[in-house]
Amino acid sequence: MSKPPNKADIIAWISANPMQIGRRDIAKAFGIKGSGKIKLKRILKEMESEGVYGGAEKDNQAMQEIDSQLPPVSVLSVAEIDENGDLFATPVDWQREDTPPRILMAIGPEAIPLGVGDQILARVTPISDQEYQYEAKLIRRKEKAQIKTLGVYRLRGAIGRIVPIDKSGKEWRVATSDANGAKDGEMVEAVRSGSNSRLGLQRARVVRRLGNPSAPKAVSLIAIHQHNIPDTFSEQVLEEARVSGQRKLVEHEDLCHLPFVTIDPEGARDHDDAVFAQADSDRDNMGGHLIWVAIADVAHYVRLGTALNEAARKRGNSTYFPDRVVPMLPEALSADLCSLHQGAKRPCLVVCLKIDSKGKKINHEFHRAIIRSASSLTYEEVQRGIDGAPSDRVSALLDTVIRPLYAAYSSLCFERQERQPLDLELPERVICLGKNGDVTSVKFKDRLDAHRLIEEFMIMANVAAAECLVAKKEPCLFRIHEEPDKEKIEALRDTAQSVGLNLAKGAALRTRHLNQLLRQAEEQKEAELLSMSTLRAMTQAYYSRDNFGHFGLALQAYAHFTSPIRRYADLVVHRALIRAHKWGEGGLTHEEEELLSETASQISISERRSMSAERDTLDRYLAIYLSEKIGNEFSGRISGVVKFGVFVRLDGSGAEGLVPVRSLGREYFTLENKLNRLVGTETGLKLSLGQNVSVRLTEVTSESGGIIFELLNVEGLALPSRRGGKSRPRKRGVHINKRASKKK
Repeated sequence: MSKPPNKADIIAWISANPMQIGRRDIAKAFGIKGSGKIKLKRILKEMESEGVYGGAEKDNQAMQEIDSQLPPVSVLSVAEIDENGDLFATPVDWQREDTPPRILMAIGPEAIPLGVGDQILARVTPISDQEYQYEAKLIRRKEKAQIKTLGVYRLRGAIGRIVPIDKSGKEWRVATSDANGAKDGEMVEAVRSGSNSRLGLQRARVVRRLGNPSAPKAVSLIAIHQHNIPDTFSEQVLEEARVSGQRKLVEHEDLCHLPFVTIDPEGARDHDDAVFAQADSDRDNMGGHLIWVAIADVAHYVRLGTALNEAARKRGNSTYFPDRVVPMLPEALSADLCSLHQGAKRPCLVVCLKIDSKGKKINHEFHRAIIRSASSLTYEEVQRGIDGAPSDRVSALLDTVIRPLYAAYSSLCFERQERQPLDLELPERVICLGKNGDVTSVKFKDRLDAHRLIEEFMIMANVAAAECLVAKKEPCLFRIHEEPDKEKIEALRDTAQSVGLNLAKGAALRTRHLNQLLRQAEEQKEAELLSMSTLRAMTQAYYSRDNFGHFGLALQAYAHFTSPIRRYADLVVHRALIRAHKWGEGGLTHEEEELLSETASQISISERRSMSAERDTLDRYLAIYLSEKIGNEFSGRISGVVKFGVFVRLDGSGAEGLVPVRSLGREYFTLENKLNRLVGTETGLKLSLGQNVSVRLTEVTSESGGIIFELLNVEGLALPSRRGGKSRPRKRGVHINKRASKKK
């Protein structure tokens, strides 16, 4: 049976099988696969709200012990270090097809240092947290991997120390003979070289000198090393990339007569997608359009069993910094053979999307083809062209290419309005660098219709890829975004109520309900507060062989198809499409199919690693930018409330720093979690999420990205005076660990 059972069938099954009442058990019992699992999930949620289903996957202890829980003592692998310095691990021997659990390492102050890749024996305890599923305490390291650290070398007399870049790390001691010529203040990479010294510090030796840590060009290098992002290719990989262009094209249709164009950011070096649209000539589809999306055929060049493929799989994705890109593929592919340069013939996978006048997809058709881009355009010049100020090259394409693209996009806007994906547009900060790598300014990127046009085309192409593979019963790596956790939604509801807004209870949560809340907030000038709170309520997207839908986009099936140059998941989807259509070489093999669950887990971890590295780099660039502005006053909003202070996001740059509670005077402050605020017990001062404040910059640590503020006023009002008129003096230079900020 592929059709979901009704509620009576489920109740009967639960009565007969009291130990097998989880969602996966029910799906297996009734033969439910693919998109049917989404419908089953909704039925069970309805039954849970009606009180006839107990949510067994969370509440049935026996079920957890049999099916879900890890053994109390497990072998783990340290998988990532997040932006707060916390270590997360995953099980080494994970046999199930779903995504392995995320495990927080509870590291004590005397624990031995651990790094990404270390295998450990640990005692694990399940917890009910939306970010991770277990906490683990180290028993012993299983493999004695070489322990590394990245930090600033400090020389005091004859004693050298390494102050780690990692906010949660410990200092290491370096003998003069082990300093490798490092100078005071240089950033270095070091490895552990022996037991603890008499000072209680771990001994280390410097293996690489990396220069001035405050130099702008060193900022991204810090993140690359700290997060263990592979940033060099072996000679074998580079050679395979060079010779891959000699491979003969087969099964490729000629679509060079279609005037595709690429639309990318200014200065983009890779162009992996091209688009074209035209009015549908079908009389039964008056007002409809044909949208063509062409994506570089990376599978033609990158084959399974090669060192090139293994390097791409290990990286998982490209990582983007303001001054450099760590690509998933060598430049011979990413910037040349797989890039759809203007006038160059390139192999692609192409999907033709047939939509009606209201943007509804009628059908789709995939091709393996050769295309030739008519022009490489930027978002800004395309937007200027449609707004009436076209450049020469846009003017030549305005009527034949640009206007039809916008006409098709206008139709898609109707479909988007009906579908109601989460409308959460947060401003994206752009770090502007000078010739020497110095930060010249920080600004927010404009959101143009040209951006939205490409996004909507890519979303529709991704949906078509997922639906095609489901229909052809081919394996796929789905992009999963699950519904928010109930506790987080309750926290969002509390935040909304604290500013006089309402998020309805009762019915199953839909993105349209969140959009209604965001519109209410916009009308009352609380948009930024509710946008941040809504973002925090969302779960983190991941890749999976099983399809559980995409909550944020309000889609039942979604797969990444449109960026195989920079995401390995898209390359896997391309291979699956090639096999499904019997297009010859480059398709998915049975060996790779067996590894899909492992691949999904690995690239999900790699994606989080890149996101953390990119965030850390942005924080450090902002700290460097503000380091010359100590003592200046700024306006901003309270963006986070924790027991040790409040975080403030500045209006101009978007930089975020801490106002320590110790700087607010001698009185005691209590944290009211539900209301997201700190309250002074003596003055009654209330510091709440979203309040407008003025602050003075007092401290910047550019190496770690730490920023400290002094609070001047709240909502335009001076801080209330305290008894005796004196405040507790601030202690400058005290290190504040931002790991607790995840509880914001």
